[in-house]
Amino acid sequence: MSGQSLAMTHAPGAKRHSPPPAWRKPVLMGAPLVLLLVAFLVFPVGQLLALSVHNGQGFTLAPYAQLFASSLYVTVLWITLKISLATTLVAVVAAYPVAYLISIAKGPAKSRLIFWVLLSFWTSFLVRAFAWVVILGRNGVINSTLMSLGIIDSPADLLYGFGAVLVGMVHAMLPLAVMTMLAVMENIDRTLPRAAGTLGAKPGTAFWTVYFPLSLPGVAASAIMVFVSAIGFFIVPALLGGRKETMITQLIIDQVQQTLNWGLAGAISVLLLTVVLVVFVLYDRVFGFASLTGESAVVRNRDTAMRRLGGRVLAALGSASDAAIGLLPRRHPIRGRSERPVALTVFVWLLLVLISLPAFLMIPLSFGKGGLAWPPSGFTLQWYQQLLDSPIWMQALWRSIVVAFGTGLLSMAIGVPAAFLMVRGRMRGKGAMLAFILSPIVVPRMIIAVGMFYVFAQMGLVGTILGLVIGHTVVAVPYVVMTMMAVLRNYDTRLDLAAQSLGARPLAALRHVTFPILGAGMLSSFLFAFATSFDELTISLFSSGGLSATLPKQFWDEVTLQVSPVIAAVSTGLLLFVATLIFVADRLRRRSLAG
Repeated sequence: MSGQSLAMTHAPGAKRHSPPPAWRKPVLMGAPLVLLLVAFLVFPVGQLLALSVHNGQGFTLAPYAQLFASSLYVTVLWITLKISLATTLVAVVAAYPVAYLISIAKGPAKSRLIFWVLLSFWTSFLVRAFAWVVILGRNGVINSTLMSLGIIDSPADLLYGFGAVLVGMVHAMLPLAVMTMLAVMENIDRTLPRAAGTLGAKPGTAFWTVYFPLSLPGVAASAIMVFVSAIGFFIVPALLGGRKETMITQLIIDQVQQTLNWGLAGAISVLLLTVVLVVFVLYDRVFGFASLTGESAVVRNRDTAMRRLGGRVLAALGSASDAAIGLLPRRHPIRGRSERPVALTVFVWLLLVLISLPAFLMIPLSFGKGGLAWPPSGFTLQWYQQLLDSPIWMQALWRSIVVAFGTGLLSMAIGVPAAFLMVRGRMRGKGAMLAFILSPIVVPRMIIAVGMFYVFAQMGLVGTILGLVIGHTVVAVPYVVMTMMAVLRNYDTRLDLAAQSLGARPLAALRHVTFPILGAGMLSSFLFAFATSFDELTISLFSSGGLSATLPKQFWDEVTLQVSPVIAAVSTGLLLFVATLIFVADRLRRRSLAG
């Protein structure tokens, strides 16, 4: 029998089931994302950068000679760095107590805090920037209030200066700083500061010497995200800064839209990208890219002298904090109530009110008869009627919804398998793969937008829905991957093993066990991609074309060309839309936790 069986095994017609190669699954899961980024990020950006040294006739350095021959570009670069660094410093310092309070809060209190942060995080940059125009204008909220109280006799010039730009930039970046920092703070072991307290450390010392060092990767991740976002930002400086506070991305826009000087635009992009890459390389050497996804990081700097100096500084801060706490009246903790400092809670809620208030001021203005003057007078629905009767606004709204929905689906189809690969897959070079996935966040958005516009123009994709979906997917898919990686890290893989031990094949276990449990997280990722696309202006500014504007592009055109009360109605609608998205995502998150 054994010889007969052996003969049958080697018979020509016998089927042999060999296991698939180990490399096949990782390639199939990661290839779509890699191909997307290579085709529509690496290639377009490479094309743009190549234009700075090749003018179609041969090699040239003329754009760089023009760039460094004039003091204008060096001055603008200094202004850009100054605004970005100041924004990063203020935003990170202000965001730390907010993220800390959210991380220690529980139950409904935590949900409320997260809701208000996300409301500001997802509210359109354009809405928030335009709100500051109304607040700081000569007939705005601050000047009208001060004049009505008799504090000033004539309107003060609050717009078009460094202060206005800094306020608008911090307001725009603060929610991003909170959410990035919170991803790391949530993973800090709470028993460590308590253990320090049981060993005799006072609260201030325990915080500064135990908790704060553990939160440093989150602080660094928050700082790098805010800095990179700020250095490539143009909405707030263009609306609040005027010509005196021009940032370098505005020069790129001028070179492309007004003079079609692709060579100089590429040279400016090289300068901007070099600054960003240097910052990211330094960050990666100290903390590692993994901390950007919320994964705990270990500081790689082993300089003992710096560590000793840092330890002394933190110890001094702990002693000062303990001395300040000792001056406050002692409170006896109430059983069953979490011990949260009252001063911290009051400060955080005041800050959340301040970052939410500008967008909410659009609501009364959208119903006022006096246009955008403060205080609003009378009640009318004419601005909403004009909005609904305008075919331009309605087409822009419909186009944004279609593009955002397509972006959400494509980002999920590409990003979810990549997230599974990064969390569960066994492959070499995960760090390099993660860095590549995060490259749309590393590269300033303006460089991506201009490069895509150059390539899309050659492919005939400018002004098409497909072009906008592809462009928005490139910038949205990293957020889907990061969100799903966080969800998968908290998923108990023993459930899959249990299903497979009962006879379920891997695909069946994935369909009937994994996806139903992860459904809420996946839908939240979809909403994240949807909201990212719905608010995307930079890519739409170039790739939408003159007659195919999205809602943010139409909003931008209205704000820069003519200020109409219809904008207040649009802002109110966007605010309500974002609030609904956040409410739905929060309900899904709670249902997932309850399940």
